[in-house]
Amino acid sequence: MDHDYAVIMAGGGGTRLWPLSRQDRPKQSLKLLGDRTMFQLSVERLAPLFSPEQILVVTSAAYALDLRQQCPSLPEANFVLEPAPKGTAPALALSALAVRRRDPEGRMACLTADHFIGDEARFRDVLAAAAHVAGQGFLVTLGIKPTYPSTGYGYIQRGAALQTIGGWEVFRAARFKEKPKLPEAEAFVADGLHSWNSGMFIWRVDRILAEFARQMPGFYRRLLEIEAAPEALAQVWENAPTTTIDYGIMEGADEVAVIPADGLHWSDIGSWDSLLEVLAPDEAGNVVVSGEHLGLGTRGSLIHSSHGARRLIATIGVSNLVIVDTEDVLLVCPRERSQEVRAVVEALKKRADGQNYL
Repeated sequence: MDHDYAVIMAGGGGTRLWPLSRQDRPKQSLKLLGDRTMFQLSVERLAPLFSPEQILVVTSAAYALDLRQQCPSLPEANFVLEPAPKGTAPALALSALAVRRRDPEGRMACLTADHFIGDEARFRDVLAAAAHVAGQGFLVTLGIKPTYPSTGYGYIQRGAALQTIGGWEVFRAARFKEKPKLPEAEAFVADGLHSWNSGMFIWRVDRILAEFARQMPGFYRRLLEIEAAPEALAQVWENAPTTTIDYGIMEGADEVAVIPADGLHWSDIGSWDSLLEVLAPDEAGNVVVSGEHLGLGTRGSLIHSSHGARRLIATIGVSNLVIVDTEDVLLVCPRERSQEVRAVVEALKKRADGQNYL
């Protein structure tokens, strides 16, 4: 895979993992799945498919130093810095320029720093298959078999079968649908034709940049200004659109393929509740991510404490709670409402003292 590059998106703040995730400590720098950060795990699972020289990271300048220290094997020049967060479409366009500068024939696998993937060998296998399909000119996305009718994920409808590569079936993508209402999500799960949109994409840089030129022509012209004069980045970025790659490009793109990447044991670690899906529970169904917990009649709950053995969290007769105890904030909420942590963050932004907790 001499012409292949991996681009890890690591610029998000992870507000739904507040209060552990903060402005100066984003979720990709947290150790939620063991003794390695989310970012370290995302880099390590790419070996041996990609060398450190083939791995790029798109992030903000505020996070770059911390991420470089976490993975010193990655060349400093491989960090693509956004002046400000503008969504995944501008971030991946900027990354595509960086890949094209290195290799005009390059292909890029667009990945994120906040996924859990249980079968890493199978993940590398599907990436290799997707790179082959991308080499034929397709914009390839990896789909995940839905396990429940989520309204928080996007969906991809499979169209006609295209080919089979290395045992992986490849289909034309018929439609993208972002975050449907519950009845529509239930229909998607029932019909067997839809996959969750994993947010992982593989394409040739010339193909994705051609789509930017067709669908976002104004922004593409400004991209060419950056390519000709990198010092223009900050000025161009001020007026760059804020949008996702799904809305900005994929929904209207030509020649899109989807590979149902089943069997990866994938999860988007986007909320506290998602950790209960991937970490091993005790006999009562509780997951203690960190800290000391004594539970009497407690079931199905997640406990995280930043205090270690210095403070015990004791629970009696409760079920399906998320409890996160940090130095300055205690969060308690039902599991099914853990997605609403983002609303707490938004409320704090409006308080006079809110920045103290962000």
